[in-house]
Amino acid sequence: MFGIGMPEMILILAVALIVIGPKKLPDLAKSLGRAMGEFKRATSDFKETMAVNSEIRDVKETIDDIGDDLKESMNFDNETSVEAEMDLQSASSGNDAPTSDSDTPAPDSDAPTPDSDISAPKTDEENSEGSKPDA
Repeated sequence: MFGIGMPEMILILAVALIVIGPKKLPDLAKSLGRAMGEFKRATSDFKETMAVNSEIRDVKETIDDIGDDLKESMNFDNETSVEAEMDLQSASSGNDAPTSDSDTPAPDSDAPTPDSDISAPKTDEENSEGSKPDA
């Protein structure tokens, strides 16, 4: 402890006993002990606070990194979905101009649909309706 051996400690105590006196020396030692204990407590609290701050800083950096990764991921997903949507629109319309549902004409109810068989024979009722003479 500070390079002070037993002979030096005895000398310091002897000088303190002479200067301070035997009546006040115990009170001084008690006050000195309390001050040293308080100093140790304050030091340990400071070390603990610094450790907690370091842990909080590490957690904050981790959270910030996760947030940045999420933002990059969302931007990449948005760009990818926009590009995919543009590709689908250009493939379906045959050109690069986007089309809307209002631009396409409504299907004709009389026109044959791709599902119907064009060469299907007509029934007798259909034949008789079409061959009636106009009166």
